[in-house]
Amino acid sequence: MKRAYFSLWIIIILYLVSLGAELICNDKPIYVRFNGKSHFPVFKFYSEDVFLGNGKKTRPDYKKILRSLNFRKKPENLMIFPPVPYGPFESIDPTSITVSDNVTLDFTSLLMIGTVNIRKDYSIARAASFGSFVGKKDSQVKGLVLTAYFPVAGGLKHAVDLRFENKKAPRISAEVKGFDGMETEISLSTFSPRKTPPQTVRLTFREVEPKNRTADQKATQLVFNKKLDLLQQHTGKNNTDFWHDLTGHDRERLLSLVQKRFSGPVDSFSMTAEDGRYTVSVIKEDVRFPFAPIKGHLMGIDGAGRDVLARILYGLRTSLTFGLVLVVSSMAIGIVAGSLQGYLGGIVDITGQRLIEIWSALPFLYIMILMGSIYGRSFFLLLFCYGIFNWIGISYYIRGEFLRLRKQAFVETAKSMGIASHKIIFKHILPNAMVPAITFFPFSLVGAIGALAALDYLGFGLPPPTPSWGELLFQAQQYRWAWWLILYPSLALFIVMLLGVFIGEGVRNAYDPKRYTRLES
Repeated sequence: MKRAYFSLWIIIILYLVSLGAELICNDKPIYVRFNGKSHFPVFKFYSEDVFLGNGKKTRPDYKKILRSLNFRKKPENLMIFPPVPYGPFESIDPTSITVSDNVTLDFTSLLMIGTVNIRKDYSIARAASFGSFVGKKDSQVKGLVLTAYFPVAGGLKHAVDLRFENKKAPRISAEVKGFDGMETEISLSTFSPRKTPPQTVRLTFREVEPKNRTADQKATQLVFNKKLDLLQQHTGKNNTDFWHDLTGHDRERLLSLVQKRFSGPVDSFSMTAEDGRYTVSVIKEDVRFPFAPIKGHLMGIDGAGRDVLARILYGLRTSLTFGLVLVVSSMAIGIVAGSLQGYLGGIVDITGQRLIEIWSALPFLYIMILMGSIYGRSFFLLLFCYGIFNWIGISYYIRGEFLRLRKQAFVETAKSMGIASHKIIFKHILPNAMVPAITFFPFSLVGAIGALAALDYLGFGLPPPTPSWGELLFQAQQYRWAWWLILYPSLALFIVMLLGVFIGEGVRNAYDPKRYTRLES
């Protein structure tokens, strides 16, 4: 299978790249030339005293040294960093991230709602927030005849008449096309008879949002700099000069909020303009972690200020190393246990099976929590706890193969020749019983990688700040708006597991004796 062959090479290349992760993503330079001497910090530790001469034997901050006058005073001094000059444990300096220093006022249009009280002749007695429905100010609508702007007919007119006649009437609503073609819903609430007939009837008007109305058409954005100059104006409506159409009082209020936003956050609020009501958000791009992908951080920054690309690359090495060591060690245990049971049989086989069944009934997660609470979380403890349970499945298959092969003629011949049992097991029977182990190896590797990610996600895996895909996915749950924290780790996990499945499929088909058979009529 070609896809299995290519998948094998891809996963080998990925693992080799991850083993050399220090040469790709690292906050330590690959090469330093300082005062005529060459240094290789990636491969050897140098104390801070070597570069600063301060007598400190601590780990140096190479980026700080690079900016220091002591290093820059000689032109021949240089540092060569990896392509991604950030390590998996390094917290990015917020001042190194360039963001826009402007403030944006985002006006999101709200659907208009208003009420009018009409007399029997449909003249308006009083109104609230109704002026925008007829293109006038609220103070100008009193005395206007409603039917001159909105058609009131049919069931709606009948409902109004019932209320003026002081008769019981249910709630009713109707959509009409009113002033300037605006789709409007007119409704009347439930009415119960009173002692005296009402002098006015209240109607509620609600703007109906057009189905083809886009987000850009609902929003208006004004961009200001620190000098409070209007740099850009984007209006979704036909109004091309939204800012200057606002009242002087509204402009002063908005400018004060813009100025306040440069020093701290400002809550969203609602305001009414001549052409409608808006929710106003005062937006400024701040450097806060996690931070979206930008130049220099192609996969973004996580909640602790660490480069996600570096975390994913080092996490790849952790995942594949854990999976390979776990599968090899657990299969070795399972092969030995299954071989002894299948070859010796009898009381050894029965006793071994009962003990394995008891052992497999123990809850792995509880044991992992217990061991972690006593000894702390570590790579080797996780490997040990997972390994003592992971060998059980393969031992069943090896046992079955040994039970089948131990009665074969070549085994009986070896016994009659007096060959030692351990040689018969490992030299004659085992090579013929390895098909299940070889076939399940890629699938077991995929399972181990998925298990590690799941345990890290649940908080029972590797200790922080070890780079881990599961830990990044856990952060994605905390910061649900940070799409890069779920996209890139999930994509990495999906690709590696898919490659493993393709390899396992290819190995399984390679050992399938019926792979070339087909039925012909």
